[in-house]
Amino acid sequence: MTAQQVAEATRDAMWKDDRASRMLGIEVLSIGPGTATLAMTVREDMLNGHDICHGGLVTTLADSAFAFACNAYNEVTVASGFDVNLVKAARLGDRLVAVATEVAKAGRTGVYDITVTNQQGEAVAAFRGRSYTMKGKPLVAGLPMGKGD
Repeated sequence: MTAQQVAEATRDAMWKDDRASRMLGIEVLSIGPGTATLAMTVREDMLNGHDICHGGLVTTLADSAFAFACNAYNEVTVASGFDVNLVKAARLGDRLVAVATEVAKAGRTGVYDITVTNQQGEAVAAFRGRSYTMKGKPLVAGLPMGKGD
């Protein structure tokens, strides 16, 4: 089984139980070893009192991309922390895309950068996530585990 096939299988396993992402209308556009691209369209019920998308929901999109990227090696991996900078307001109807990229992964820890952009390609948020892998605990039983390097 290739690393790409493992990533796709972990995506499928995670997606079926990811009620929060599904509730927000988030879509998984692509997945690969250590990377994921997710999208969300800003709805009326996502707007705050300033008539812009709630920053926590922009962060949730980035966090979901982070989760899919760092779990793509079929080892249960959770966030140990993250930092987020909201750099531009997202508005009703905006199509937000979060691209997660692995920066470093060694042992049980990893670092991932997630950039959220709008439909014009303008940066909306910059998110850096830190992950912790539960070594030896597969997300999908019977599939290979680990980065393989």
